[in-house]
Amino acid sequence: MADQKKAVDAKLVRELAVILNETDLTEIEVEQDGLHIRVAREVTVAPQHAMAYAPAAPAAAPQPAAAEAPAAATAASNLDQAVKAPMVGTVYLAPAPGARPFIEVGANVKEGQTLLIIEAMKTMNQIPAPKSGKITQILVDDAQPVEFDEPLVVIE
Repeated sequence: MADQKKAVDAKLVRELAVILNETDLTEIEVEQDGLHIRVAREVTVAPQHAMAYAPAAPAAAPQPAAAEAPAAATAASNLDQAVKAPMVGTVYLAPAPGARPFIEVGANVKEGQTLLIIEAMKTMNQIPAPKSGKITQILVDDAQPVEFDEPLVVIE
């Protein structure tokens, strides 16, 4: 029986490799009759130019130009201190569809508290608060795709 578990089904491995190529996945694992097979491929991604992300500003009454400069500087500094996406994936603001969100603007959070979830390769990754403080901005929408290092939440 132990010899049967060690025998690798080459046809199954080839089929898994075809599935990887057809679906653009980088890794797939199966366990069948006590045999665990993992097929992975290395994907090289060309570097892309960094893009700045900023939330859409609500319409407001016109103000003097002098007042706009400090507001723009404050918004830029907020984004510099924002919690950023540690991976590429899809953001979910609640633990389940229809459930109450993990955080809301104005809420106080503690270091380590879950802020949101990023789904990457069918894995739900909880993103914890790096520090305690007050949520001043949520820069993403529920079920929004995000890029690596994209600002997600501002905690002050």
